[in-house]
Amino acid sequence: MRNPFLFAAGVLLTLTIAGPATAHDTWFQPVPGPGAPQLALGTGNQFPIQEVPVGAASLVESGCRGRDGRVAPLRVLRETATALRLRPPVAGALTCWGQQASFEVELPADKVALYLREINAPAWARGEWVRLQAAGLPWKERYAKHARIELPGASGPGQPAAMAMDVLLDERAPRVGQSLGFQVLRDGQPLPGQAVELRGDMSPLAIWHRTDAEGRARIDVPWPGRWVLRGTDLRRSDSVPDQFESRFFNLAFEVRPREPALRPAAAGG
Repeated sequence: MRNPFLFAAGVLLTLTIAGPATAHDTWFQPVPGPGAPQLALGTGNQFPIQEVPVGAASLVESGCRGRDGRVAPLRVLRETATALRLRPPVAGALTCWGQQASFEVELPADKVALYLREINAPAWARGEWVRLQAAGLPWKERYAKHARIELPGASGPGQPAAMAMDVLLDERAPRVGQSLGFQVLRDGQPLPGQAVELRGDMSPLAIWHRTDAEGRARIDVPWPGRWVLRGTDLRRSDSVPDQFESRFFNLAFEVRPREPALRPAAAGG
């Protein structure tokens, strides 16, 4: 197993690559193939292509919830070149999650504006960067990652996981044509005013929403496939001057095709 701190180095590296700065995203996705179900947890330049594995030792919290409500930690299988392979520990797992330890990073000055734009940072953060530049100071940040996936067979509203950041779908098995609601939680409490992006596996289309006073928002998913809701809660550090703290979150789920229309009954004769 690679050193878990390679994850932090990987994030810094991918943030400095020219082009989209979505490399900070970390998500779960199912591993196709026969045998027991497996999940891949990795980081990539843009969903759904994973490029950097997550070190197993960096997971401070992980689990899956089964149909019976039982929760157990994810089982680590192996690390590949692009992702950490894991196995749901409970039969018929409906949802799985993982939270990583915090890491510190100093961003290159020429990438900070791109980073703030990519996470749809609030206006105060851009003002802080102007202030730091004027003082000749770098952008330093302590961040933590939170990822969750809803698995086939899940239905009904999502239930909170044991993570500092979470996203709950009102309906975990949505179909095209439905208006899908969700709620963002920080430390178990609704997070108002949070920017959240919807991104699909079939298109670079990016749709941003902002949560209301109850941490809720509503989306219309245009076509079936795999999707993620992603966002970053960015704040000033309460303990370290001129440093910031962020919590990245990512929820992966699948949207089913539109409900087939019922054919009218044939007229009797």
